[in-house]
Amino acid sequence: MMVLESRSTPAGDLPPSVRDLIRRAAEVVLEAPAEWLEEVDTATLTAADMGRIASDPDARAYAVRGVHMLVTHWASANTVHPGAPVTPMGDEMSDTARSMVYRGFTEASVDASRLGQNAAWRRWMRIAFDLTTDVDDLQIMLDVTSATMSEFVNASVSALQDQIKSERAQFLLGRNAERLKVLHRVLDGDEIPSKSVETVLGYRLDRRHTAAVAWSTEPTPQLSDLDRAIDAVAAQSGAGEVLRVVAGPGTVWAWLADATDVGSEALERVLAPDTRCQVALGPSRRGMDGLRTSHLDAVSTQRMLVRTGSTHHVAVFSDVEGVLLLTRSVEQADRFVTNTLGALENNHPELREVLRTYLACHGRASVAAEKLFIHRNTLLRRLQRADELLPRPMSVNPLNIGMALEIRHWREQGIA
Repeated sequence: MMVLESRSTPAGDLPPSVRDLIRRAAEVVLEAPAEWLEEVDTATLTAADMGRIASDPDARAYAVRGVHMLVTHWASANTVHPGAPVTPMGDEMSDTARSMVYRGFTEASVDASRLGQNAAWRRWMRIAFDLTTDVDDLQIMLDVTSATMSEFVNASVSALQDQIKSERAQFLLGRNAERLKVLHRVLDGDEIPSKSVETVLGYRLDRRHTAAVAWSTEPTPQLSDLDRAIDAVAAQSGAGEVLRVVAGPGTVWAWLADATDVGSEALERVLAPDTRCQVALGPSRRGMDGLRTSHLDAVSTQRMLVRTGSTHHVAVFSDVEGVLLLTRSVEQADRFVTNTLGALENNHPELREVLRTYLACHGRASVAAEKLFIHRNTLLRRLQRADELLPRPMSVNPLNIGMALEIRHWREQGIA
């Protein structure tokens, strides 16, 4: 008996009897009754991640058609060049890829391909044993075709994955452009039937919307980073649904449906410390006009962060509305902060935060101390020291001091 090496025998070195055996077996596959292919179909559709496809008649039909194309392609190739490597399928399955993308599937199932391959291989072995009893030819034939079948399936699945990615990119690009066009009209205040807007956006308007603008000034911004930031904010605020569009190379617009109001500090804590993007949120407002005005306020918040050079990761409009008004002129705002805070402007950050928190708590020392996780006496000592450094004491200038501290807070570096 011939001793085989662990790697398949090259197709050109195959004995004529083995090439003939592979050719005849492939011809049997091409003439196989329907139930043979059904074995492969059934195995493929039992994969754990194929449930949605199996239950969708159209998606199932495309999946089955794809399986049949793979089997037929491999068998046909082996009738022409028995045992030779088979060119993978990819472009030929563009309809399958497009159908999957339109139905929301983002990748091909590797488990399904393995299960289908195993079922096809079992049938292939039965065919081979029915055609010959020559052990040497069987051993070579099964060794060679096992390798070519596995390589063909792997390469075809990889090509299909690439095709799905390409189709998805085109699909998202087209859908994003269509959404962005409609959104610009809504934001410009054009009269558009809400049903038409909902159809294009795939998003209901008869609820509350919290607009978010996520952006990055990195030389090569990653949309995945912006998406993760929005996802984190949406999860923290309990949003039921998120509408998002790519507004530019480094900017994503989003609307969070029925989100709970959450403050800037709480949202800042849920973002990754090393995130390279910032998020500005508008107030929660209802309906199509609410979607528009919330976005406009989110954009105003974004501009404030950029204008003041703030590196805070998150800013909520309701937290910075006063600062928006005070910083329309950066030069005037800077003079106001310098004149009001004096030595506290660029020194003693712990004193600034104590004073800012104390004023935000309406002068309730115990509440402020609890919020800052310090003892009340410690807070009082720091307040006294801050008062000594102010150009005018807190008792006669509390409103201006509070406003100056808010401007200074949003102008400073956020969590790093």
